[in-house]
Amino acid sequence: MPPPLNFRDVGEALGLWLDPPPIPAGRLLRGGRLDALTTAADLGNPATILNLRRGPDAPSLPGVRYLHLPAEDRLENYDTRLRPVRRWIRAALSMLAAPETGWPVYLHCTSGRDRTGVVVAALLLLLEVPRDIVIEEYLLSEGASRSAIQLAVDGMQDAVAGPAEARRVRRALLGG
Repeated sequence: MPPPLNFRDVGEALGLWLDPPPIPAGRLLRGGRLDALTTAADLGNPATILNLRRGPDAPSLPGVRYLHLPAEDRLENYDTRLRPVRRWIRAALSMLAAPETGWPVYLHCTSGRDRTGVVVAALLLLLEVPRDIVIEEYLLSEGASRSAIQLAVDGMQDAVAGPAEARRVRRALLGG
């Protein structure tokens, strides 16, 4: 099976710019919808899948925990200055930081670019990845818009999670 649209291992991608990358390879995977997959191995064996699109995932993969957090369609997900967008991002970060969330995690929306890109950018900023590298990681996605991700990053600097939540997310993501 071909991988989902815009599929990549975020840790490996960050290795293009940072040595060592702040996320170990195989820990955080991102991409588009799962419609054609038949096994968890097709996705790098995630323990958890976080679906950010409106519709449910199909097919479901045995042994994988599914989380679903759609952003409202009326929201402009890149405008992270807006309170509803920040609440949605905080909810996604909380799901990822929850003790019952198994890692690795596959994070996705329909194309693996917009909603996924905003949540991954928030995670990377929490890990203190430099802003320019957060933007470059996003730009690896087909159809990516530099101005859109710049808007998102500018609006979320220190605004999507408090210090305690940031520590929980870091611990969950980094496995410690």
